Amino acid sequence: MEPVSAGPESYDVVLLVEQPLTAADAAQVRSLHADFDAPVVYHVLMPLVDAAAAVEASLGAIGGADLLAPPMTPSPEELASLREEQQDQADQDLAATCDELRAAGAVVGSATVLADPPIDALASKVAEVDGREAIVLTRPHVVAEFFHVDWTSRARRKLGVPVLHLLEHENFDEQAGGGEGISGV
Repeated sequence: MEPVSAGPESYDVVLLVEQPLTAADAAQVRSLHADFDAPVVYHVLMPLVDAAAAVEASLGAIGGADLLAPPMTPSPEELASLREEQQDQADQDLAATCDELRAAGAVVGSATVLADPPIDALASKVAEVDGREAIVLTRPHVVAEFFHVDWTSRARRKLGVPVLHLLEHENFDEQAGGGEGISGV
């Protein structure tokens, strides 16, 4: 996707999303900047799931190795095929997210599927576009948030701009109810 040129008078927001946004998610993000005088330009980042890590995680979830026979590990060709499938899915998810943002009235400046570590890519994109704000949209990750190793906590330590954490597929009221969701600006 060709980036939209953001002039010095624009307010650039970098979104790090864990999964495709719904129409409600996009409307919620857009509502945060609805009253801005300057044009708001969104730059969307979506991490690509590492195929090898996904296989390892699924094998680890099967159960204790002492109870089961060793699982068959995929061949390099199968891993390559899985990576290609995941890339295709990530491209589709990113396009759907951008479509939802545009349908909510947003201007999408750039959209990228990430192979790099998400927080490093977020920091790079904020610097590249002179971002004024970063928004991290994830599913709830209670344990990671508790230990402050989640994306939002790590981004706050690394970036010099406000970082807002929103939970995907939950409205503002649902997020404020259990101590999760919006964790500050």
